[in-house]
Amino acid sequence: MKKVIFLAAGALLASGVSAKVVLPKFFTDNMVVQQNSTLTVPGTAAPGAKVSVKADWNGGEATVKADKDGRFSLSLPTPAAGGPFTVVLSDGTGDDLVLSNVLSGEVWLCSGQSNMEMPVEGWGGMGKIMNSDVVVATAQHPDIRLLQLTKKIALSPKDDAEVSNGGWVMYSPATMNSSAIAYLYALRLHEELGVPVGVIDSSWGGTYAEAWTGYDYLQDVPGFEMTLEALRNVGFDDGGVDKLIAELHESYMRANGLDKPGFDAAKMQSGKRWGSMEVPGYWENSVLPGYDGGVWMQRKVVLPASAAGNDLVLNLGTIDDCDCTYFNGVKVGGMGDCMHKRSYTVPGNLVKAGDNVVTVCVVDNGGLGGICGDASEINVQADGKTYPLAGEWGYMAQNLDEPLKPMPDVSWPNHISTSIYNAMINPLRVMPVHGVIWYQGCSNVGRPEQYEPLFQALIRNWRDLWKNDKMPFYFVQLAGFMQPINVQPDSNWALLRNSQAKALSLPNTGMAVAIDLGNPVDIHPTNKQEVARRLSLIALNRDYGKDCVYEAPVCVSSKVEGNKMVLKFNGAVKPTSSALTGFIIGDKDGKFAYANARLEGTDTIVLSSPLVSKPTAARYNWADYPGGNLYGVTGLPVAPFATDK
Repeated sequence: MKKVIFLAAGALLASGVSAKVVLPKFFTDNMVVQQNSTLTVPGTAAPGAKVSVKADWNGGEATVKADKDGRFSLSLPTPAAGGPFTVVLSDGTGDDLVLSNVLSGEVWLCSGQSNMEMPVEGWGGMGKIMNSDVVVATAQHPDIRLLQLTKKIALSPKDDAEVSNGGWVMYSPATMNSSAIAYLYALRLHEELGVPVGVIDSSWGGTYAEAWTGYDYLQDVPGFEMTLEALRNVGFDDGGVDKLIAELHESYMRANGLDKPGFDAAKMQSGKRWGSMEVPGYWENSVLPGYDGGVWMQRKVVLPASAAGNDLVLNLGTIDDCDCTYFNGVKVGGMGDCMHKRSYTVPGNLVKAGDNVVTVCVVDNGGLGGICGDASEINVQADGKTYPLAGEWGYMAQNLDEPLKPMPDVSWPNHISTSIYNAMINPLRVMPVHGVIWYQGCSNVGRPEQYEPLFQALIRNWRDLWKNDKMPFYFVQLAGFMQPINVQPDSNWALLRNSQAKALSLPNTGMAVAIDLGNPVDIHPTNKQEVARRLSLIALNRDYGKDCVYEAPVCVSSKVEGNKMVLKFNGAVKPTSSALTGFIIGDKDGKFAYANARLEGTDTIVLSSPLVSKPTAARYNWADYPGGNLYGVTGLPVAPFATDK
């Protein structure tokens, strides 16, 4: 590039200097534009400047006048696959902005959480993909290009994004710190189509689908009301992340009736509802086995006259999960997650000589709960001395019989709903893409009822953003993970996979089944080559007209015959061994048992079990880490399914 100035438009205008043409950071040398489409080129220049763009492909020229704020937007028709091309933007000053080595070809957006983000060489040398040395050694491909976005969040939609590597780069061994699936998918398309391929790696491990979804599209998905209200309350201000997290904590405590003590928190309480527990410790291991909810806890601390009237520090160590903390009846702090140690400053006007009362409302959303840090971290620091608080505390469980309303997880800013969409998806809308490949869902396991409408809202959102209601959207169904269990009808992982599959009801969607590629002790399957191949088969068939099979047969009917269930598939299926595994059958009462399965002909499977005399439902590969071995004749696995789901 001859000259590129990557400054915010506002900074340019405010400085009073002569503004040059500035483009979003993802318009750089080496970029790939989607062939036979329309490329939108937004930017800034001097207010009123005549800005022209010219590309050395036929018809690649346009002119526009920058508005009073210096903003402009130009549109260019893109050519058929080929290149390299040069794109020149001019504002009439002679100091042109030049984009060189531009290719036209196929562009795909690759997004999701850690299984999409997972680099060829892993993270810091850990978690390398299968045969990573060979992949790296053969990664010299000038016709395959990468745009990798830098991880950022925002509370309102942005027009520009941060990029790694300075923008678009040609694939080489030096780019193997980016998404392995994105690279391997691009490589497959390039080999099959013989055209340049560009992939945009916009991925972030450990993230929820709601963080990748826009505000308007979350409004109709149940469960996000608190977060959306908090976003409105902070005015969608990017500087208000801490305020938003505090707002969510307050809303959550209020929604569960835990925002106020309901007793005099300046005094130690007693009575039939109050007991005692040892701190530090998890209450599930002692006084409240299996309890998720709010617990009020109290401890007296005696301070000398020299401490009275002076600020002190109240340290509570680690609390699982949330807290609201009071000192002598006045709230002095609170956090909404278990990731940070609690240390609160108590103003001197609350500190007195003699008895002082610490009251903490601890809320456990699931798993273990309590004040659970190291005993040495739980104390009061006052008057240059440390007063331990470990030991016996009084407690009262407030909502023993009432389930908690869910707490939005904001343990990390990238968990905030809409936050990644705003910073890492919305800016890309001006760059035409052929389609999307998506690998996400692990973080949403446990919320299958919500994920079903959420995932479909995300797909509609992105299609609307690109103004293409038919934009291909192909996704990976979660692989097997966790302890193998033969009969697990309530598997959270199976339920989430089922919610993913429901998105196939939307047009132009496709699902790459990865159930057989998992590892019970590693959430990141290493055979990313096969994941990328299965995704590419969908695109090669559906988008590029290649004669290839991209999915295994599916069960199209089930019927009960006496004590057996008969399943019919829409094509030939076969197990990989003499024993056909992975099926369970259940009755009307929800009692399930492992099924004896046999193949009749090529497309019919008969199931039975001596433990289920009147079966009503059959499920296949329905477990966290199931052991099914049924495939289509092309070697693709039959997707998990349930006749009653």
